[in-house]
Amino acid sequence: MAKIRQALLSVSNKEGIVEFAKGLNKLGVTLISTGGTARKLKEEGLPVVGISEVTNFPEMMDGRVKTLHPAVHGGILAVRDNDEHMKQIKAEGIKPIDLIVCNLYPFAETIAKGDVTLEEAIENIDIGGPTMIRSAAKNYNDVAVVVDPRDYSGILEELEANDASLAVNKKMELSYKAFHHTAQYDHLIQDYLAKQLKSDDSLPEAMLDRYEKISDLRYGENPHQKAAFYKEKEITEPSITTAKQYHGKELSFNNINDTNGALELVKEFSDKPAVAVIKHANPCGMGVGETLLEAYEKGYAGDPLSAYGSIVALNRKVTEDVAKEITGEGKFVEVVIAPSYTEDALKILKARWKNLRILETGDLFINRENPGYDMKKVTGGMLVQDRDVVETTEDELEVVTEVKPTEEQLKDLLFAWKVVKHVKSNAIVMAKDEMVVGVGAGQMSRVDSMIIAGRKADGRQEGGVVASDAFFPFPDAIEEAAKKGIKAVIQPGGSIRDEKVIEACNQHGIAMVFTGRRHFKH
Repeated sequence: MAKIRQALLSVSNKEGIVEFAKGLNKLGVTLISTGGTARKLKEEGLPVVGISEVTNFPEMMDGRVKTLHPAVHGGILAVRDNDEHMKQIKAEGIKPIDLIVCNLYPFAETIAKGDVTLEEAIENIDIGGPTMIRSAAKNYNDVAVVVDPRDYSGILEELEANDASLAVNKKMELSYKAFHHTAQYDHLIQDYLAKQLKSDDSLPEAMLDRYEKISDLRYGENPHQKAAFYKEKEITEPSITTAKQYHGKELSFNNINDTNGALELVKEFSDKPAVAVIKHANPCGMGVGETLLEAYEKGYAGDPLSAYGSIVALNRKVTEDVAKEITGEGKFVEVVIAPSYTEDALKILKARWKNLRILETGDLFINRENPGYDMKKVTGGMLVQDRDVVETTEDELEVVTEVKPTEEQLKDLLFAWKVVKHVKSNAIVMAKDEMVVGVGAGQMSRVDSMIIAGRKADGRQEGGVVASDAFFPFPDAIEEAAKKGIKAVIQPGGSIRDEKVIEACNQHGIAMVFTGRRHFKH
């Protein structure tokens, strides 16, 4: 545990740097600094050696060149128990630098500005900082490197307790954090430049997205699988990742996956109160209404049996009356997620189940301008696609049958079409009065999904509508829909047997519209 005698401080984010420098000074550490950091420390009365005094060379090119010098990097990279290294730096009058405190030009903040120019972005690419950080991180046996202001107080405590020394394992931990910091920084630059060069809608040449661990999970989908939860570095809309937890046990792997599905479904409905009830990533109930209470009652009534142990997502503030319905006798919910809650609603939810996870997201929206990607891991690789956030409007629908849908049926068709996008393929959704009454999910044949949806609906589908996430390859599913009293169907179209499917609808007096767009979800 070699004593730290010289430290070089050069930070863009100056939060906490003065207090840290004062602590180092009390321990007898010589402070070397650059540019604005040096000025700030001198203003606080701290003794500071300017970088030009170390290099015998002026800072130049508006600060582009100041630490890129052998007097700096020789002092960082010299291996202390290598006699040849130490002889060489001594011959050149170079003193060892034992601590680097550095964080980088604010590239992320710069490119986040709407009016940033390419020239401004380029000027905020740090060169000397990453070089110093990497030099120190490489030589972690002898040099400590600090890139995060949140580490200052803990490091000072260790230095004060150990005569201005840090253990090698602590330095290695800081080295890892430093390389992580520069890797994220380089990724930001790479991603920004890729966007400047991109002239078409093609996907990136390489997927270098950085994810940060939020927490380790108790296990994955099953107890024998290890798992953790990571978040994207940049998040562009409210999500399960950004939600605040008010109450209950920590979220499990399956909780997170199911809650994500529930939230993404209710985000489709911005114009009216909406509630989704999710079980194993599929909606077992979904409803919209004039009030959130009406929407919840419709959502729960979709499949009360499956709703036991479900995830409930709501797109409006949860009030006392809604909380009372959610926590009613005979019901059990794993997670409730909503934009916000009244104090009375929170009290009711917390009192009902001590393990209920209560999550708050803030106002919901879908960032359709920059939705990001949907990624599926496969063994040895990864599939990447745009997120499926496309909207279908009434104007885009093509009526292909003799019977035209009524206004009420059109409303239900568009409602069911939004829901079926979030059901595992092959997917069938039966709906009536903007309420899901039956779902057939994940079947190998579409007719089986229709049969299952009809069984779940149990007569409530009479006079209602059906949404199919992809085309009907045969008329058999239409025949099943007709037996159940379905009066209108929405589907993409595009089968070589479309005419036979249309003919079946005409025979049974069913209205059918094509969207020209499918919504497979696997």
